[in-house]
Amino acid sequence: MNKMKKCCILANMGHASAEIDVASLATSELRWEKIRSHVHHVHWPDGKYIVLLAKGGLANHSCTSVPSFVISVTATTHALGLIELFIAPPSRYKQDVYLMPKKLDEYVASLHLTVFNAHITELTKEQATFIQKNRGGPFKNQHYRY
Repeated sequence: MNKMKKCCILANMGHASAEIDVASLATSELRWEKIRSHVHHVHWPDGKYIVLLAKGGLANHSCTSVPSFVISVTATTHALGLIELFIAPPSRYKQDVYLMPKKLDEYVASLHLTVFNAHITELTKEQATFIQKNRGGPFKNQHYRY
């Protein structure tokens, strides 16, 4: 980082928080200045400084306006999809793009209901008949996109 130009913006857009050696910037000769949330100037003794975003963490998560709740839902859906691919027999999925089954999508949603102090009740027989769905879901047609 010593070779970077003055006012260079340094951001981690990778997949892990270990891709920028932030520890090497934690020396007594370098001065950190907080500009605002997730934006720091790291000053060298010769007057050079770099703009460091998210303290080297993932800028696409730390510096976004996307709420952590949305990231949690996305990560949970991703994880459950990967688990399904891992445990499925090799013949179940060909190399292709697949939509997440609604049942799994609704399960992910149900895991996050406590954030809203909410819970799901089972449909009555009359409700299920009226919307032509099983009492336990999934409640949306497969073509429906959230």
